[in-house]
Amino acid sequence: MMQRRERKLGLLYSAPLSLFLGLTFLAPILLVAAFSIMPEKVFTLTQMPDFSAYRVVVEQGYWRSVAWSLFMAFVATLILLVVCWPLAFGMAKVFKRFSLVLTIGVVMTLFVSENIRLFGWVLTLMKGGLIEGYWRHWTGTGFDAPLYNGPVIVFGLVYVYLPFMLFPLAQGISMVPDDARQAAYDLGASRWQILKEIDLPLAMPGIMVGALLTFVLAAGAMAESKLLGGRAIITIADEVQTAFTYGQNWPLGSALAMVLIAIIGTVAIWAISKADLDKMMGRKS
Repeated sequence: MMQRRERKLGLLYSAPLSLFLGLTFLAPILLVAAFSIMPEKVFTLTQMPDFSAYRVVVEQGYWRSVAWSLFMAFVATLILLVVCWPLAFGMAKVFKRFSLVLTIGVVMTLFVSENIRLFGWVLTLMKGGLIEGYWRHWTGTGFDAPLYNGPVIVFGLVYVYLPFMLFPLAQGISMVPDDARQAAYDLGASRWQILKEIDLPLAMPGIMVGALLTFVLAAGAMAESKLLGGRAIITIADEVQTAFTYGQNWPLGSALAMVLIAIIGTVAIWAISKADLDKMMGRKS
């Protein structure tokens, strides 16, 4: 009886915020979806649906931008998982109080604008910049700037979205019981077996959340390709902005956005269905 009353009170208290979040989340998406099935420079609710913008997306090769965005987001997510795992493990199991210092240090990077941090890397990596300039000063020879290509865009994605993988991963690793790892050691398991059979499965909720966050954000990123990549690779987010601004073709921009939302939404729903959120939040089923 008491639990039922608490559940009703919880639903009642959360209703206003849930309604607000639902409207602010769904309203822009529904508006973009409506624009995507309108003819160019026409918007009226009485207009018959027109899917010509989606035909343009297919016929004019925009799928390449979608593919590049998803591929670079996937590579960046994979690199972040490998890079962040040792640090997250240390924060969850080894560093103790020093973990707070690391957390503050990583969070402080978010206090500076993403564009400013990326411009800092441009000044560091550009020809005549910090690295090439000092190298030429010391050796008398220079080298081409490692900018304006795909790998440096992936580097920018890894650099910018590291906190979004690190903290969920540390949370997931903290849920792995030390007793289970110690028992495996006592039974003669190798480090690889412990990682494969204990750490990865039990930390999977954190891995899924971190991978989902970084993949979704990286797939919709644009600043990295513009500043570090010099538009060597056009991402889908860049195409959406161009269609809405320079092109003044809102149906095309909306159709591109809906394609990206559909792909990201499918990935997100699949990942969420695999993650045990109750276990991650410490709630018993």
